[in-house]
Amino acid sequence: MLALIQRVSQAQVTVDDQVVGAIGPGLLALVAVEPGDDSGQIRRLAQRLLGYRVFSDAAGRMNRSLADTGGGLLLVSQFTLAADTRSGTRPGFSTAAPPEEAERAFNELVAICRENHPPGVETGRFGAHMVVSLVNDGPVTFLLRP
Repeated sequence: MLALIQRVSQAQVTVDDQVVGAIGPGLLALVAVEPGDDSGQIRRLAQRLLGYRVFSDAAGRMNRSLADTGGGLLLVSQFTLAADTRSGTRPGFSTAAPPEEAERAFNELVAICRENHPPGVETGRFGAHMVVSLVNDGPVTFLLRP
């Protein structure tokens, strides 16, 4: 399991011209599930998403987490992050979990984050064609693994 996180001043996901998830200041996390990802890895990624210190403190240093700031979290499933791009000119997707496994793991991640981050967790729509809009603050972008 991996997540590409971006510190944002705002972000939203639209499906069929309808906003299905939106946040103000916080984190946008594009999440990929890989075969065999288990509950331990899912919990660890949730902890990292909520506790990773990417927000500035009074001195301007990245010392504050999403849990500290109370910002929003927008979780978006994105299987293409797990693509095998090591050779050729077309990505391979055998390194991404099958849709049923990925949806179960993604939903578990959402549930854990919602349980542990009452200020707000929004999502896209699993398996849908989504349009993701964001304003990257910094820019600040990191690739996280559990």
